[in-house]
Amino acid sequence: MSATTHPEVLWAQRSSTSDPAKNIIYLTVNLPDIVESSLKYALEPKSISFKAHCNNVATDYAFDLEFFAEIDPDKSSVRLTSRSLLLVLHKKEMQSEFWPRLTKEKIKTPFIKTDFNKWVDEDEQDGNPNIDEDLVGGIPGMDDMSMGGMGGMGGYGRYGWYGRHGRHGWYGWHGWHGWHGLLQNDGAGC
Repeated sequence: MSATTHPEVLWAQRSSTSDPAKNIIYLTVNLPDIVESSLKYALEPKSISFKAHCNNVATDYAFDLEFFAEIDPDKSSVRLTSRSLLLVLHKKEMQSEFWPRLTKEKIKTPFIKTDFNKWVDEDEQDGNPNIDEDLVGGIPGMDDMSMGGMGGMGGYGRYGWYGRHGRHGWYGWHGWHGWHGLLQNDGAGC
């Protein structure tokens, strides 16, 4: 008999009062090599249940979540990849405020984590309309920034790897007391 455990669940969201396509929850179940015939999930307006088995692992994965608010299962989409199960859930209520959490209950759920690859702040969500296109080229918005430095020191700026005060920091090789500490000890050292 195999043990049952929770897979890692990542989530992010968008909110809009006018555009239903921007009023969504991104839910990713990070679980590589899901056996498609073992995949069972039920998407309801207030909850989701998930159960699956992976190749080469003697563990069943499962979870049940009750959402913070209702979603529209008919408008939501699901896609299974070799690395995860991806869901785009459409929020039922059109509002500009984000959900404060994914689940109805305010409890710590260690297997649910924020998907920082898809997350944007509420005040920045209009500037990032399509995640998939923005993340293809690396870090979004970093196209025109140069990371130049000294010749041969690529990216470390004017002072190189050790910064402005060199390898031994602000106080140098002799620490806080410097040469003055050496002189007070009659040259015996710090």
